[in-house]
Amino acid sequence: HPQARWVGAWLQVWEGEPMKVDFYSFEVKDSKGRIVSLEKYRGKASLVVNVASYCQHTDKNYIALQELHREFGPSHFTVLAFPCNQFGESEPSSSQEIESFARGNYGATFPIFHKIKVLGSETEPAFKFLIDSSKKEPRWNFWKYLVSPEGKVVKFWRPEEPIENIKPEVASLIRQIIMKKKEDL
Repeated sequence: HPQARWVGAWLQVWEGEPMKVDFYSFEVKDSKGRIVSLEKYRGKASLVVNVASYCQHTDKNYIALQELHREFGPSHFTVLAFPCNQFGESEPSSSQEIESFARGNYGATFPIFHKIKVLGSETEPAFKFLIDSSKKEPRWNFWKYLVSPEGKVVKFWRPEEPIENIKPEVASLIRQIIMKKKEDL
């Protein structure tokens, strides 16, 4: 229960214990506006991306994101796409239209969430965590944050970064997950 979790977190702070917040401890909205916990992605490597449908980077990035998701997902890896209209007004549609666009045009099989803000006072808290952790604020669409299975930001890339530079980092993180699972057996 979310309220119980926050009461627990508040009690930890009150009792002087450090509050353990990570990317997966946040809740966000899915494309239909329903609240969902990112907790279900804990234990996986996640590539979190602010996406846009009408941008010079759209084609190349959606193709690359789907390729990564197909190659490395879904057991140990997922792409998590967060539409945003703050850069060049390149994501004007509703969240559900955006999801249909990505699925229809690029065969996107990864989660596409509700449209959010990634800059300013209304920044989505989960995204603010990524920015604060990495000290890297997105300056355009398709900034990518690689999040560890424990919910920590381990790497970030700008939109024009070729997929060939991203793949080895994702593969390395997945290898670590698999090795740890073998050790835990």
